[in-house]
Amino acid sequence: MIYSMTGYAVAARELESAVLNLELRSVNHRYLDIQFRLPDELRSIEPALRETLTARLNRGKIECRISFASKPGRKGVDLEEEILQQVIALNERVRSALPDAHSMSAADVLRWPGILGAETIDVDELRAVSQTLLEQVLEDFTLTRGREGEKLKAILLERAAGVEKHLADVAPRMPQVIAAFQEKLATRLKEALSNADEDRIRQEVVLFANKIDVDEELTRLTTHVAELRRILDKGGAVGKRLDFLMQELNREANTLGSKAADVSVTQVSMELKLLIEQMREQIQNIE
Repeated sequence: MIYSMTGYAVAARELESAVLNLELRSVNHRYLDIQFRLPDELRSIEPALRETLTARLNRGKIECRISFASKPGRKGVDLEEEILQQVIALNERVRSALPDAHSMSAADVLRWPGILGAETIDVDELRAVSQTLLEQVLEDFTLTRGREGEKLKAILLERAAGVEKHLADVAPRMPQVIAAFQEKLATRLKEALSNADEDRIRQEVVLFANKIDVDEELTRLTTHVAELRRILDKGGAVGKRLDFLMQELNREANTLGSKAADVSVTQVSMELKLLIEQMREQIQNIE
């Protein structure tokens, strides 16, 4: 399967005293770049989480965000008297040092960490559930990237078919194009080299005709498109290979245009470069 580097998945797990949320999102990137947004309680398991992601993903800028919140409506919530007294003392000290400072409001006091005596969250349980939840989210995340990758594959195959159609149209015309060019060139040479013999003129015509022969370019373009199809059928992490292949296709299309001795061939070269650029843009999102 072809995978896109763009994906998103999220899941939540309800614990006894809190709700754990895990979110994965990614965009295209040249390499694999993983960034974490974790609460302090989970910093110690970041290496394990990174190892899990690295084993499943190859490219993309990945953001893994984990958060947890205490359940609303918990029973037995009460003010911690010891912490309350500490907060009051700190407030008085600040007011003494800064007489113009505003005193803490009741809302400020209630937001003070630990002031409500919240139930202690089992950190070990939180870490274990985080690892399990990541693996679950990663399954949905991979499916999302796979569905997007199949859409990109369909677009590439459509553009590849367009390239093949242009090649099929221009290839049969090339003998006629070369013959017309030879005839025109022979006439001009006879006019310019009135004293030259027929053999000399024929040699010059053949020499220039070889310079505009694009049979090799057409063959290489056809081969590259066949390789594109083979890579897409094989699947996996193929983004870098496809990107290199686009460079080769573009090089041959440019050569085809530079050697064109006919307007129709020039037009085909332009159409090919347009299709190749469209493919290249899509490939930037493939893993």
